[in-house]
Amino acid sequence: MVDSQIRPSDVTKFPIIQAMLDIPREAFVPVHKREIAYIGDHLPIGKDRFILDPRIMAKMLDSLNIRKNELVLDVGSGLGYSCAIIAAMAEVVVALEEVEQFVKEAEETLFQHSVDNVITVHGSLTEGYKKYGPFDVIICQGAVEILPDALHNQLKEGGRIGMIKVTDTGKRCMIGFKESGLINWVTAFDAEAPVLKGFEKEIEFEF
Repeated sequence: MVDSQIRPSDVTKFPIIQAMLDIPREAFVPVHKREIAYIGDHLPIGKDRFILDPRIMAKMLDSLNIRKNELVLDVGSGLGYSCAIIAAMAEVVVALEEVEQFVKEAEETLFQHSVDNVITVHGSLTEGYKKYGPFDVIICQGAVEILPDALHNQLKEGGRIGMIKVTDTGKRCMIGFKESGLINWVTAFDAEAPVLKGFEKEIEFEF
């Protein structure tokens, strides 16, 4: 996966490459999908959840440039693969997932693989997790049409947020930098992903 998908995508930061070599992706997917764990695409894991295409995940992490002293909120952490990768770069990761079954399974798998700087929490993705905020970095494991106020407010001043943002002209991975209470967005690269449940724009009816 690293040689055929990650390195060719111009991801060069050593912690990202090393984490993707060290963390067995197949351990964080349902048993019946382990044979396709390394496909170069988004991998559905059930309950409207999925693991991002490894190239997209790696490039987003590369753009976020997470540091060893930072607290990260991983929104939509599923069965724990994304937060296991992020944990190799950050001081602490708060892994937020609203499917309670996934939270329990992620906690067990992370323990089995000695990932000890992840706090797994159960809660609404759109509400974030104020108890441990504000966060230096927030990353969303899926596309977003509307950024909830709760996530905006839980991002530390000077912090970064990474997501696949739905725009009028398509989907793009964008990195937001919070300055003076506002988030300034920079496009990192074009990317496709399913929209996270709860992050959809309300449909407007026209008469």
